[in-house]
Amino acid sequence: MNTRDLSANAPYVPGRGVEEVARDLGLDPDDLVKLSSNENPHGPSPRAAEAARAATEEAHVYPKSAHADLTERLASEWDLAPEQVWVSPGADGALDYLSRAMLDPGDRVLVPDPGFAYYPMSARYHHGEAATYPLRKADGFAQTADAVLDAYDGERIVYVTTPHNPTGTELPREELRALLAGVDEETLVVVDEAYGEYAETPSAADLLDEHENVAVTRTFSKAYGLAGLRIGYALVPEAWGEAYARVNTPFAANAVALDAALAALDDDEHVERTVETARWAREYIADELDAPTFDSAGNFVLAEVGDGAAVAERAQERGVIVRDTGSFGLPECVRISCGTEAETREAVATLNEVLADLERGAEA
Repeated sequence: MNTRDLSANAPYVPGRGVEEVARDLGLDPDDLVKLSSNENPHGPSPRAAEAARAATEEAHVYPKSAHADLTERLASEWDLAPEQVWVSPGADGALDYLSRAMLDPGDRVLVPDPGFAYYPMSARYHHGEAATYPLRKADGFAQTADAVLDAYDGERIVYVTTPHNPTGTELPREELRALLAGVDEETLVVVDEAYGEYAETPSAADLLDEHENVAVTRTFSKAYGLAGLRIGYALVPEAWGEAYARVNTPFAANAVALDAALAALDDDEHVERTVETARWAREYIADELDAPTFDSAGNFVLAEVGDGAAVAERAQERGVIVRDTGSFGLPECVRISCGTEAETREAVATLNEVLADLERGAEA
């Protein structure tokens, strides 16, 4: 007996973990700087950590199936009806819910290239197909409605990411409006705002009152520092918000994550500190790295280093883990997450040493 044909689904390639790298290199994990997975260098909010610890005392009890407490809090935060908030296990869970709600077998989605590998994966898991639209390095990976619409062919879902991973570019509001005006009314435009807290551009959530074909996905993994708890959500039009009950996996978001997310929403100081650290780190990397970088509105910077795999490997040998972006189709680049001030300075110094060594080797 065999599974169905899964050959179109390339496995998702995450950044390597500290323990894994330390084991391979025979190093102490505490001696490594991990800037490969866009995590919060300050960790979770102390309030969230305290709430998570308290929640484990009731870990034998199922969470509320509708995740009512967090749903109502997020609805209040975004000035929406509770039916418009779809809490999920990570933002990728929200992508799955939208695929379940929208895709019939054979329906197509349109995704950015480069972009998050899970967009086409989720479509294929739900018996859909995927096409791509390009974000071009020659254009600084600029996001425009025309770039999407030139490739658009009536797809059921169109994905945009703002800020975009791994490039850091944003989709300006006027471009999003032009995109919504240019697609069919039965095409859902999903605006992935996983890094939205780091950007100055307003969320697309305020367009939900104007359009019935836009949804926004968000996560607590980045600015809120809860990546390990897997908690995210989608914001959807009120007209079809009740579909959540028909696509939601029973008790999908765990009780520890739900309580931690609620507490994290009360700690504005932690998020503000996180965002300010990222802004400082972006500027420092752009100014001090001996390689061209691309403007970023996220908590990471994409740098063009020549041979991304070689640079990442040599930096890792020296204790700094950055993301080789070959899996994004950008083998000439690495992505550097924003760390603490000390981590960022160490990473840039190490990368500059590696770049200099590689240049000397090429000249020899």
